[in-house]
Amino acid sequence: MLTRGKLSKLTGCNAETIRYYETTGLLKEPQRSPSGYRIYNEEHVKSLKFIQRAKDLGFSTARIRSFLELSGERALHTRAEVKQLTEQHIQEVTKKIRDLTKLKKSLSQISSHCDGSGQTAESCPILVSLFDEI
Repeated sequence: MLTRGKLSKLTGCNAETIRYYETTGLLKEPQRSPSGYRIYNEEHVKSLKFIQRAKDLGFSTARIRSFLELSGERALHTRAEVKQLTEQHIQEVTKKIRDLTKLKKSLSQISSHCDGSGQTAESCPILVSLFDEI
Protein backbone atom coordinates (compact mmCIF):
# COMPACT_ATOMS: atom_id res chain seq x y z
CA MET A 1 0.00 0.00 0.00
CA LEU A 2 1.46 3.31 -1.12
CA THR A 3 0.54 6.97 -0.69
CA ARG A 4 0.86 9.31 -3.68
CA GLY A 5 4.11 10.65 -2.23
CA LYS A 6 5.59 7.16 -1.91
CA LEU A 7 4.38 6.25 -5.40
CA SER A 8 6.02 9.42 -6.70
CA LYS A 9 9.35 8.59 -5.03
CA LEU A 10 9.22 4.97 -6.15
CA THR A 11 8.57 5.80 -9.81
CA GLY A 12 10.23 9.20 -10.12
CA CYS A 13 6.95 10.63 -11.38
CA ASN A 14 5.85 13.99 -10.02
CA ALA A 15 2.89 13.75 -7.61
CA GLU A 16 0.96 16.36 -9.60
CA THR A 17 1.51 14.34 -12.76
CA ILE A 18 0.11 11.29 -11.00
CA ARG A 19 -2.93 13.36 -10.03
CA TYR A 20 -3.30 14.50 -13.65
CA TYR A 21 -3.15 10.90 -14.89
CA GLU A 22 -5.90 10.00 -12.42
CA THR A 23 -8.05 12.97 -13.42
CA THR A 24 -7.79 12.10 -17.11
CA GLY A 25 -8.47 8.43 -16.43
CA LEU A 26 -5.08 7.28 -17.66
CA LEU A 27 -4.30 5.88 -14.21
CA LYS A 28 -7.06 4.04 -12.36
CA GLU A 29 -8.35 5.86 -9.33
CA PRO A 30 -6.96 4.23 -6.19
CA GLN A 31 -8.91 3.01 -3.22
CA ARG A 32 -9.11 5.27 -0.21
CA SER A 33 -8.14 4.61 3.36
CA PRO A 34 -10.76 5.12 6.10
CA SER A 35 -9.29 8.59 6.63
CA GLY A 36 -9.63 9.44 2.92
CA TYR A 37 -6.04 9.06 1.75
CA ARG A 38 -5.45 7.53 -1.65
CA ILE A 39 -3.85 4.09 -1.39
CA TYR A 40 -1.95 2.84 -4.43
CA ASN A 41 -0.95 -0.74 -5.11
CA GLU A 42 1.44 -2.67 -7.34
CA GLU A 43 -0.96 -2.37 -10.30
CA HIS A 44 -0.68 1.42 -10.07
CA VAL A 45 3.12 1.16 -9.98
CA LYS A 46 3.10 -1.06 -13.06
CA SER A 47 0.65 1.19 -14.94
CA LEU A 48 2.55 4.33 -14.04
CA LYS A 49 5.86 2.87 -15.21
CA PHE A 50 4.13 1.81 -18.45
CA ILE A 51 2.81 5.35 -18.96
CA GLN A 52 6.23 6.86 -18.26
CA ARG A 53 7.98 4.50 -20.69
CA ALA A 54 5.39 5.21 -23.38
CA LYS A 55 5.81 8.98 -22.80
CA ASP A 56 9.60 8.57 -23.09
CA LEU A 57 9.01 6.94 -26.49
CA GLY A 58 6.97 9.95 -27.57
CA PHE A 59 3.52 8.39 -27.53
CA SER A 60 0.65 10.82 -27.04
CA THR A 61 -1.71 10.56 -24.10
CA ALA A 62 -4.47 9.40 -26.45
CA ARG A 63 -2.29 6.64 -27.88
CA ILE A 64 -1.17 5.56 -24.40
CA ARG A 65 -4.83 5.36 -23.42
CA SER A 66 -5.40 3.11 -26.45
CA PHE A 67 -2.50 0.86 -25.44
CA LEU A 68 -3.88 0.58 -21.92
CA GLU A 69 -7.30 -0.31 -23.29
CA LEU A 70 -5.75 -2.94 -25.56
CA SER A 71 -3.78 -4.46 -22.70
CA GLY A 72 -6.73 -4.43 -20.32
CA GLU A 73 -8.88 -6.77 -22.35
CA ARG A 74 -6.35 -9.18 -23.79
CA ALA A 75 -8.91 -11.62 -25.14
CA LEU A 76 -10.68 -8.93 -27.14
CA HIS A 77 -7.68 -7.41 -28.90
CA THR A 78 -4.86 -8.59 -31.12
CA ARG A 79 -1.19 -7.88 -31.52
CA ALA A 80 -2.08 -6.46 -34.94
CA GLU A 81 -3.91 -3.61 -33.22
CA VAL A 82 -0.90 -2.85 -31.03
CA LYS A 83 1.44 -3.00 -34.00
CA GLN A 84 -0.83 -0.69 -36.03
CA LEU A 85 -0.72 1.97 -33.30
CA THR A 86 3.05 1.62 -33.11
CA GLU A 87 3.49 1.83 -36.89
CA GLN A 88 1.37 5.00 -36.96
CA HIS A 89 3.65 6.48 -34.32
CA ILE A 90 6.74 5.49 -36.31
CA GLN A 91 5.31 7.35 -39.33
CA GLU A 92 4.73 10.44 -37.17
CA VAL A 93 8.26 10.23 -35.77
CA THR A 94 9.68 9.85 -39.29
CA LYS A 95 7.83 13.00 -40.39
CA LYS A 96 9.11 14.90 -37.35
CA ILE A 97 12.67 13.81 -38.17
CA ARG A 98 12.26 15.07 -41.74
CA ASP A 99 10.86 18.36 -40.47
CA LEU A 100 13.66 18.74 -37.91
CA THR A 101 16.27 17.95 -40.58
CA LYS A 102 14.84 20.73 -42.78
CA LEU A 103 14.82 23.06 -39.79
CA LYS A 104 18.45 22.26 -38.99
CA LYS A 105 19.46 22.91 -42.60
CA SER A 106 17.68 26.28 -42.59
CA LEU A 107 19.25 27.28 -39.29
CA SER A 108 22.70 26.22 -40.48
CA GLN A 109 22.30 28.32 -43.63
CA ILE A 110 21.20 31.35 -41.63
CA SER A 111 24.01 30.87 -39.11
CA SER A 112 26.67 30.53 -41.82
CA HIS A 113 26.05 34.12 -42.92
CA CYS A 114 27.13 35.52 -39.55
CA ASP A 115 30.83 35.94 -38.84
CA GLY A 116 30.28 36.00 -35.06
CA SER A 117 32.35 39.16 -34.74
CA GLY A 118 32.08 41.91 -32.15
CA GLN A 119 30.11 44.18 -34.49
CA THR A 120 26.70 45.37 -33.34
CA ALA A 121 23.96 42.77 -33.41
CA GLU A 122 21.65 45.17 -35.24
CA SER A 123 23.19 44.29 -38.59
CA CYS A 124 23.71 40.60 -37.82
CA PRO A 125 22.72 38.56 -40.90
CA ILE A 126 20.87 36.11 -38.64
CA LEU A 127 18.62 38.83 -37.25
CA VAL A 128 18.20 40.43 -40.65
CA SER A 129 17.12 37.12 -42.19
CA LEU A 130 14.68 36.48 -39.34
CA PHE A 131 13.08 39.89 -39.85
CA ASP A 132 13.00 39.33 -43.64
CA GLU A 133 11.19 36.00 -43.24
CA ILE A 134 8.20 37.58 -41.45
